[in-house]
Amino acid sequence: MYTLLRTILFNFSPEAVHHFSMKALKLVCGTWLGKKILTSLFTDKNAKLHTLFLGLQFRNPVGLAAGFDKNAEYLRELECLGFGFVETGTVTPKAQPGNDKPRVFRLPADKALINRMGFNNEGVEVVAERLKMWKEKSESGGVSREAADGVSYRMIIGGNIGKNKITPNEEAWKDYEICFNALHAYVDYFVVNVSSPNTPGLRELQEKESLRKILVHLQQLNAGKAVQRPILLKIAPDLTNEQLDDVAALALEIKLDGLVATNTTIGREGLSEESGVVSRETGGLSGKPLQKRSTEVLKYLITRTNGEIPVIASGGIFTGIDAKEKLKAGSPLVQVWTGFIYEGPAIVKKITRSLLS
Repeated sequence: MYTLLRTILFNFSPEAVHHFSMKALKLVCGTWLGKKILTSLFTDKNAKLHTLFLGLQFRNPVGLAAGFDKNAEYLRELECLGFGFVETGTVTPKAQPGNDKPRVFRLPADKALINRMGFNNEGVEVVAERLKMWKEKSESGGVSREAADGVSYRMIIGGNIGKNKITPNEEAWKDYEICFNALHAYVDYFVVNVSSPNTPGLRELQEKESLRKILVHLQQLNAGKAVQRPILLKIAPDLTNEQLDDVAALALEIKLDGLVATNTTIGREGLSEESGVVSRETGGLSGKPLQKRSTEVLKYLITRTNGEIPVIASGGIFTGIDAKEKLKAGSPLVQVWTGFIYEGPAIVKKITRSLLS
């Protein structure tokens, strides 16, 4: 069914399809009956899927990576589709439009996407207000929390934070501080994004001393809060082993809560001839071509940190087999994004059922 629908949707602009699809889903979830039907179709409530990570109880280990619901507009809808956790953002202090369109490109022959969005978002104040409303609704019982066996659970929310395009790198730590403070009361964990290829100069912040300045400052802010939130770092798959060694060493030194491996790649190795001129578009490549490299980085980081720093797996996850590969490699959780586009709304249930088999 979805294969046919995808064929139709792929005739239109990726961004237009994204907004159309999510607004349609929002319309269905706006009714009690629609929400109930979607939840029953796509949510697996088996308690065996519950995953404890960084002191947080995840209803299942399958999450949605940042970039899909940048502005926290569709949390109810994504909850109905069964996600164990959703990462909002990347959020910046000030609203920004991102790069010029077109900025998202499909490569169906490779089951991939190229995007150069550029941290387009409505700004941290708008996102914080939406997350505040979501949390209030959750605490008042307006968000589903009951598993089939009576165990209480909820969808975990992550906050992916970045810097504005116009902010110079030497002042980037200030942007991360603003976003951290604004979202702290409303998210369950943070991911520091210094690895997107679509903001000029951003990846330079992955150098050890630049990272130290940002991460240690956030840890100091965190320590001053009544409740501390786990802080993770998302890295690029294009780092050399020497750079990965620096990341691992720093994570161990400052006792970072975790890592996310990986973001999109600027590499274009292994793409099919069918992708043609589209493969030469600038931006980050995601999807199946990233699967192998992201797993290599995942394993390398786990080895270099002696398993002391947990690593969330992200990159090329489409099926239960893909997810099992990442979990077997040592990741406690997996994130999908491009796989969601190609596999459709049933992706979480397909993966979780595979994990139970």
